Amino acid sequence: MSSTVAVVGGGYGGAAVAKALDSEADVVLIDPRDAFVNASGALRALTRPDWAGNIFFPFDTLLTRGTVLRDRAVSVDAAGVTLASGRRVDADFLVLASGSGYTFPANPRAESADEALEDLRRTHKELAGADRVLILGAGPVGLELAGEIKEVWPHKPVAIVDPAGELLPGYRAELREDLLRQLGELDIRLRLGTALTAPPPGDPGRAGTFTAATAGGEEITADIWFRAHGMTINSGYLADGRLTALTPQGRVPVTETLNVHGQEHVYAIGDITDIPESKRAGYAMQHAEVVAENIAARLRGERPTARYRPAPDPMILLPLGPRRGVGQLPGPDGPQVVPAETVAEYKGADLFTGRFADLFGRA
Repeated sequence: MSSTVAVVGGGYGGAAVAKALDSEADVVLIDPRDAFVNASGALRALTRPDWAGNIFFPFDTLLTRGTVLRDRAVSVDAAGVTLASGRRVDADFLVLASGSGYTFPANPRAESADEALEDLRRTHKELAGADRVLILGAGPVGLELAGEIKEVWPHKPVAIVDPAGELLPGYRAELREDLLRQLGELDIRLRLGTALTAPPPGDPGRAGTFTAATAGGEEITADIWFRAHGMTINSGYLADGRLTALTPQGRVPVTETLNVHGQEHVYAIGDITDIPESKRAGYAMQHAEVVAENIAARLRGERPTARYRPAPDPMILLPLGPRRGVGQLPGPDGPQVVPAETVAEYKGADLFTGRFADLFGRA
């Protein structure tokens, strides 16, 4: 009898590990959505609604043998998953890949691809009709959003406010200098080392003129604003402690083999893990490779030997639209800053849509 592998979450890591094990076991992928969302493309989907459909990939084309359950995990133990519908999925192996939540539009909220597309199109109309844009948060999401806006509306004023004193701390100075240069060329106004004295009125992504004051006494007038900070870990279904104790941050402690501590047949990958690294799609997919290799070894009756070791230096590909951006990648002598052309080639041009078209069998 074939072993069952239950995968909780169909994001970057979950979809990859489910696909990798589809021919090795009876895979059950559990996700409340009807499609995989390539969130790397969500900000371009906001500014270019004609392109937005490219970020959604229906789950029904992912697996050949396995099953996709459109449901939500509410509890997990070493033997299986209890779902919101009341259904129980017993499994020989479990992979926790439920990821994290982020603010819209970087992470579409709706569980239906059609509803998510409608949300993006509605917000696009609000943005298109706004003359001035304020973004709260100068991390990768806020910077990328600003770049996508400027690609479509080069003359639309965009301001970014962040209490941090510098951009992308921890990356090489050459990268940060190049980033500042490109932001200057795009006429994106940075206000670092300060914060608003009060939140902007109204909801983010809704047009309406307002004036906000910074702690330094500057007034910023805008017609729409977006929040580009604040991540939540999707680990609430583990809060009952039946499987493991979470860290104070709500993350799952894992070993080098990406097993949940104390669990030989349960693994965790992606944003929910306590691995000390940036939470990025690329890392989640690397986790998936390790877990798929270890589960496949166990299915063959072998000892799992694959280990995950975080990169010693932070890596990033940060597009500012399809042609601009900055990046830092591994090199033979340490981290290497790459030019905008490399960022565009690896990510900015299509935001990984080609990679996921292959994964999901889209022609």
